[in-house]
Amino acid sequence: MALSFATSKGGAISKKVDTYTYKDGENTVRLVGGILPRYVYWVKGTNNKDIPVECLAFNRDKEKFDNLEVDHVAEQNPDLKCTWSYSMNCIDPTDGKVKVLPLKKKLFAQIRDAAADLGDPTDPDAGWDVVFKRAKTGPLAYNVEYTLSVLRCKKRALSETERATVQAADTIDAKYPRPTPEEVLALLNKLNAGASEEDASVDKEAVDELS
Repeated sequence: MALSFATSKGGAISKKVDTYTYKDGENTVRLVGGILPRYVYWVKGTNNKDIPVECLAFNRDKEKFDNLEVDHVAEQNPDLKCTWSYSMNCIDPTDGKVKVLPLKKKLFAQIRDAAADLGDPTDPDAGWDVVFKRAKTGPLAYNVEYTLSVLRCKKRALSETERATVQAADTIDAKYPRPTPEEVLALLNKLNAGASEEDASVDKEAVDELS
């Protein structure tokens, strides 16, 4: 179950979704709905492509590792580490569509801190647009810095069009349903057999940038 912005401390993708693309310079999004807390493994698939597979040892609702479900990825790949992969829906003002925003850990912390003063950014009436800058700091994928522009994060109510768009969109939970251990094992068996995973559409750079 997705968590509210106020309660979250902080996503394997099972189908292709419309994802927000971070761009260099200033970015603006409006966060909507709940936060989906997940950790994922990146498992090598065909053509050396990294496939995201959810870590079932992590409890979404409790936001902690409780190891209550079988973690087949860890059993088969004991040296593979899972990574923080929180996400939520957002409105992209460039086209008005609701897209998945793969959260960046440090940017998320800045938004959470700002929410203590500005209030819940997801509130349709009293929320605020999240304005931040993305800057490359080096040649590697993880050499990226995100800085929240707090003074540009203005409160505004969603328009009727935006409200209707959000209402019609799938929730973040529906976009990323939690797989069962049996489903994870079946996927791993497919990958081990050399089959391709058509639904794995996330850019590995999204995780590399989290540091």
